[in-house]
Amino acid sequence: MKGILGRKVGMTQVFTKDGKLIPVTVVSVEPNVITQIKTVENDGYNAIQLATVEKKVKNASKASIGHAKKANTTPKRYLKEIRDYEGTYNLGDTISADIFTVGEYVDVTGTSKGKGTEGVIKRWNQSRGPMAHGSRYHRRPGSLGTMLPMHVLKGKKLPGHMGGETTTIQNLEIIEVNVAENYILVSGNIPGAKKSLVLIKSAIKKNGSSAEPKEVLTYEAETVVDEVVESNEPAEEKEVEAQEEVETSTEAEEQPAEEVAEATEENQGESN
Repeated sequence: MKGILGRKVGMTQVFTKDGKLIPVTVVSVEPNVITQIKTVENDGYNAIQLATVEKKVKNASKASIGHAKKANTTPKRYLKEIRDYEGTYNLGDTISADIFTVGEYVDVTGTSKGKGTEGVIKRWNQSRGPMAHGSRYHRRPGSLGTMLPMHVLKGKKLPGHMGGETTTIQNLEIIEVNVAENYILVSGNIPGAKKSLVLIKSAIKKNGSSAEPKEVLTYEAETVVDEVVESNEPAEEKEVEAQEEVETSTEAEEQPAEEVAEATEENQGESN
């Protein structure tokens, strides 16, 4: 089994080249550091401990600082164990988003959104009573059972705290893996609020199997560059051309003056 810790960013949608729209969840995955390796001889089971998200040294305890120094890293905010891991790792190694491939099935574990105290209709999907004024029974939980036990039986569906529980959604497909920008696109929705911690690990039911990779459309902004044409003519030729242009302009200016003088002489001869 393999896994990595990340943070849920939010949901969006992508299009494939076949024209299909896939709703996906964006998970920001920073490089995870292996801060501890557990073995059967020392701990009774095999596991690796992943750590992510930097933590200020002034806010960390001495025990956590010493634990991180063994892996030659800084204190981390979140720690999680992965049992029966695949491959061989050493203390201080990092795991990035490329641990998963496109089309692979995964299970995502997170803490669901807290809803506070809710009634039986929202918490257990029960039906309400008649809403007329005379019924006097609208959203109450109903009968609690027989009188013989003289107490509420365990497991009775009653109002109470809803949400805020560890939840796992299985068999989700990896749509895209971007190592450069450190994110993974997972099909569908995953538990947790935005910026909450989630654990992505190999699917238990579909372990080893993968779907056909989806070809996702990518959009790139076009950059317009103004072309600059540079002439390779020598500087001397440019000077000669400039002088020729000046001479032609002066000749064009002198020619009208000569024509005016000739016209005035002709007018004087006719008058005489």
